[in-house]
Amino acid sequence: MKLVLSQEQQELRAAVRAFLAAASPLPKVRDGYDREVYARLNGELGLSGLIVPEEYGGAGAGFAELAVALEETGAALLPGPFLATVFATIALTRVPDKELLTGIAEGRVVATLAQPPADSDVTASSGSPGSSRDSGELGEAGGGVTVRGTLAQVLGGMEADVLVVPALTGDGVVMTAVDLTGPGVTRTALETLDLTRGQAQVTLDDAPARVIGPAAPGVGDRLAVALAAEQLGVLRAALDAIVAYAKIRVAFGRYIGSYQGVKHKLADMHCKLEQAESIVRFAAWAADESPDELPAAAALAQAYVGRACFEVARDHLLLYGGIGYTWEHDAHLFYKRAKADEVLLGPPRIHRARLADLLEL
Repeated sequence: MKLVLSQEQQELRAAVRAFLAAASPLPKVRDGYDREVYARLNGELGLSGLIVPEEYGGAGAGFAELAVALEETGAALLPGPFLATVFATIALTRVPDKELLTGIAEGRVVATLAQPPADSDVTASSGSPGSSRDSGELGEAGGGVTVRGTLAQVLGGMEADVLVVPALTGDGVVMTAVDLTGPGVTRTALETLDLTRGQAQVTLDDAPARVIGPAAPGVGDRLAVALAAEQLGVLRAALDAIVAYAKIRVAFGRYIGSYQGVKHKLADMHCKLEQAESIVRFAAWAADESPDELPAAAALAQAYVGRACFEVARDHLLLYGGIGYTWEHDAHLFYKRAKADEVLLGPPRIHRARLADLLEL
């Protein structure tokens, strides 16, 4: 096991960081999703196809490389559906679908993954008679079905073209792909805390869909690792920003970084960063190399990194003083992204309870 970035991974980090600094700097983040930036991100860097297998036109990289890329998009607070598409891609690599994976790798398809709650009533039934989607048996990959149900919160639901959603059939749960621009789909934009990344309520009323295959285990763990990588980037960028500010802000004739209360707080924040980085690197390694260790590593990543990210973002805002509370300052953007990410896959207590169960505590 090697947790230090390789030369290739360092080069990937530098390339993504340089691109985002030029194409999506923080002042531009407030403008929201920019389709041109997203197209360049996928066209010039191929990030959408990073973990797509080579046979489908992707780079065939692993979670270690994906974590590097997500750390940088998190640090830049990249707006739009990139994380949503990553989530969908993770699910699709577990249940391979040539059409969608190829489209994602080429940057033609913006996808998102629905995560219905345990008591969700999203169901799939046979397609309407005479429909071209009627080929194949219910639950068979490639078969046509119609999907019903309401999804309260879908990440990137307004920007995505395709929704990958698990649906209940008489034979179990299957993964289905729904065209979000097709009939039977109603999307309603939600007012969210994070201004840079939207969510939508999606209502499926006998929406035509295609069965991808049976739901595969381990998707949730891999989503947790991907999200933790983004949270690591948010944490790092917030800490870097307040450290830089503490070196130039003068109060009562001294730089504020020289005051004990400030420098001790910064040291505590740095310790959280170091621990979070180790946890994320290990979880990404487990996703690639050690499936048996992945569940505990993923639960630990969300139990620790999510909370640490929010605490650092909160404290960095407080250390700015009055200016940190203003709309014009960027501090609140990090605060809101950190809080939104912290609860995206469920609050930390859920992951702590799961980790305790896995460790038989």
